Amino acid sequence: MVEETASERETELVCRKARLTDIAELLALINRFAARGIMLPRTEFELAENIRDFMVIVSRSGLVACGALHFYTAQAAEIRSLAVDSRFQKHGLGRRLVQALEQEAESYGLAGLFAFTYVPDFFRKLGYHEVDRGELPLKAWKDCLRCPKFQACDEIAMWKTLGQQAGETARLTRGTERPAGSTQQTNPVPLLPILR
Repeated sequence: MVEETASERETELVCRKARLTDIAELLALINRFAARGIMLPRTEFELAENIRDFMVIVSRSGLVACGALHFYTAQAAEIRSLAVDSRFQKHGLGRRLVQALEQEAESYGLAGLFAFTYVPDFFRKLGYHEVDRGELPLKAWKDCLRCPKFQACDEIAMWKTLGQQAGETARLTRGTERPAGSTQQTNPVPLLPILR
């Protein structure tokens, strides 16, 4: 039997919306990363409840990558649960998923996307920039409360203003004025309501 190469596997890859029949493979992939402490674990119930958020990449042998677009406001969503099977890493699948999720976000008219990550350079290459996590309070109150690292979070918050909404986002932002002589770059992030 001849073992196929990664490039041969790539020619058979399909990016599509997740289906309920993908849940077992999604659980396995996401929870492998969660076991290493680099992603929040997910349950079968959570995945079933949020299956419409997920985009997957499948090969002939099964699911090899996933990512989710999770809405927080009418203006912003999070890219989360981004995972690529180790056999398929370094072949652009993460980029392909993020771009597909960005297209979906733009089709909904979102102003921007955010992500919490341990690999900020990956997101920087895709046009995201680092922001203070305090500017994304919905995430902290909704999902981070159940995270074991809540009191000492070491993930980096990243933000990307989507192309069609860039002008509107600038109008909705806070802190876009720089004091004279300031070299600190400002990052327009739409005002997101704080949950109390």
